[in-house]
Amino acid sequence: MSDNILNCYQNRPCEFCQRTDDCPEKYGEKRTYEEYNLTVHYYCLLMSSGIWQRGEEEEGFYGFLPEDIQKEINRAAKLKCTVCKKKGASVGCVISRCKRSYHFPCGGERGCIFQFRETFPSYCWKHRPSQKRPSNPKGSSQCTICLELIEHAPSYAILTSPCCKNAWFHRECLQCQALSAGVFFFRCPVCNNKEKFQNEMLRMGIHIPEKDASWELEENAYQDLLQCYQHCDIRRCLCKNGRDYNEPDSEWEIKRCQYCGSSGTHLACSSLTTWEQNWECIECRTILAKSNGSCQKWRKRSLPMSEKTDIGDGLLEDPSPKCPRQSPGSHLGFLVRSPKMICHNDFTQCSQLDLPSSNNRLISPCPLISPSVRNLSLRRMQLGMQKREVSNILRELRSQINTKPTRLNINRQNIWDSALKAFQKRNFNPANTIEVNYVNCKSKIELDICHSSKEDFFLLLMLHLQNSSLFEALKDNLYYEAGRMIAVSLVHGGPSPSFFSRTLFNCLVYGTENVKATMEDIADLDVLQIIKQIESAETLSSLESAVSDCSDYLTTVGCLKLVTALCDKDMLVNEILNYHVIRRTLLTFESFRQGLKTLGVLEKMQMNPDAFCSILCYKPEKLSAKLLGDLFTSHGLLGADKARSLDFWMGYLQETEGGESAVTLEDILVFATGSHSIPPIGFDPEPTIMFLHIKYPIGKRHLNCLELPITKSYEKFKRILDFTIRSTLRNRSTLVTTMNAEN
Repeated sequence: MSDNILNCYQNRPCEFCQRTDDCPEKYGEKRTYEEYNLTVHYYCLLMSSGIWQRGEEEEGFYGFLPEDIQKEINRAAKLKCTVCKKKGASVGCVISRCKRSYHFPCGGERGCIFQFRETFPSYCWKHRPSQKRPSNPKGSSQCTICLELIEHAPSYAILTSPCCKNAWFHRECLQCQALSAGVFFFRCPVCNNKEKFQNEMLRMGIHIPEKDASWELEENAYQDLLQCYQHCDIRRCLCKNGRDYNEPDSEWEIKRCQYCGSSGTHLACSSLTTWEQNWECIECRTILAKSNGSCQKWRKRSLPMSEKTDIGDGLLEDPSPKCPRQSPGSHLGFLVRSPKMICHNDFTQCSQLDLPSSNNRLISPCPLISPSVRNLSLRRMQLGMQKREVSNILRELRSQINTKPTRLNINRQNIWDSALKAFQKRNFNPANTIEVNYVNCKSKIELDICHSSKEDFFLLLMLHLQNSSLFEALKDNLYYEAGRMIAVSLVHGGPSPSFFSRTLFNCLVYGTENVKATMEDIADLDVLQIIKQIESAETLSSLESAVSDCSDYLTTVGCLKLVTALCDKDMLVNEILNYHVIRRTLLTFESFRQGLKTLGVLEKMQMNPDAFCSILCYKPEKLSAKLLGDLFTSHGLLGADKARSLDFWMGYLQETEGGESAVTLEDILVFATGSHSIPPIGFDPEPTIMFLHIKYPIGKRHLNCLELPITKSYEKFKRILDFTIRSTLRNRSTLVTTMNAEN
């Protein structure tokens, strides 16, 4: 009976394509909801144009709720497939002017392209993306995968590699390889390029599943590699238990040849006294003898080369990509949020990415902020998790940093010019350890008794990038340097930039071709007025009048078109937005993007968009007593003294947060670590507090250690801390003011 029920479920047709096939490779997982009497293929659902994931990943069908699926089925029931002429065509061409609808399987058979990325767009056979034809299209070669002959003519069935001009593939061969390799191992079979190759194949409709490679999932696939050679090959083996006997940590332990590893000996059989002694078999020894020591000479010669090519040198960037000078007013206004647009809510984004209505679907839906306290708390928790994740990623990137120092002489009064001069030096290597000296106009080194020079430098640099008109009037390709400074700051422990607009972030992560500009991205008031004038038109005549009034501008930007209906205003507004925000800034944006590739930051951003969004598009978490209390680990005292001192410390933090102290929580953090905020990468070493029998607190910034006095009363504890921290900060401020006056 159960077998009959199972067969009944398996034979149920998909509500969209009406096919009973259960083939996960072609149609995705097939799932039946008995309660709703629904059976659907995952890919049919994923590519449908009128549904989006409103649930979490574990809800419904990977975020698609059953009630939404039913609504989409009802919508598709009214649409006829342009291929098979049957109802249920839920997939539509993403081109707004195209009215073709089709089933997912019918579209594949007709040559439609389905892009399994971002908003999962679909293109019909008339509007599908294509690859450039080679300059010399004649001739043929072998498919790199199946080795069958293939003509040099890109088409739906024949694809070429973006990184190797002589590499050609059948679409079916590439799709089979992608399904087998998965996203972690799918790359160009010729040059092993991954990023460029995967982006192009995704654009051309190759589905790359987010899974491990099939050969990695096979049970005991590498069992043979775990076997070590365990046999004594000496002519006279002395072991009474035989040549295969191996007893670790004894004279009968088998030692393998240090060169080939395919011959062995018992330690006693070759008179080896310890395991650390090297041993080579007779075959390898003969080869080494015949080479007359050339192997050793080569190894000696190669040593200096390896020392020269350390990890730092491998990260030296190419010269800044050359970019033509921009015309007046050509600025990246969407790069940063202007001070007027910065949100006061720590958890609210200043601009949202507006995706096409036909495919309002996200790979991983961003959590929205609810007015309820519960959802706000959940959002804070999610942001905290994402910031911990990005901290681990940045620490992984920090492993590239070597101990070789690079000293930067920075003028605090001219932070941008002095930083630019340091970054543009030919010998500047972002993988070296950065040391910062503040100098005045007379090139004398300033003494900073309170702040950590490097972190303070990155803070001032990020504030300058945010508050200046830098992104509105850059010349000489300084976008590249700005991107490089942000990348270096993140990896070297600088503060969170937190001033990226969501449009900029999505352009960096998903590509400009997949981002739709919004009104919030327009900084030019004149352009904004033109858009509003067109958008406010309520009749065709008023729209024609608005277009006529701004015809000079529309002609200049290439957006002047004949309007024949009121609905044309939406298309016109989108074209203006796309030109002003994205198209005219492509060269400068690419320079900025190239700069962010420094130390591998951009690649990690694209691999972990949610994590990096939490530090680039959101303001840092405001310091609180709980945050600082959790940040510092206590050492030193035991028993009742420790409990009393910790109570004093937490009480002092809480009173400081409440404004009942002469200092602020930021002052305490600066006194202990030299930093104004907690950097995205975290502190190294971890901040600590120690309770000692001393008169006044001591902030050891190089150790991120705060030494606090042991007192018998809280009033004395608070008075000492207030006096010391305030005096230290005041002395530092007075010192800087005096130096500036001398200059």
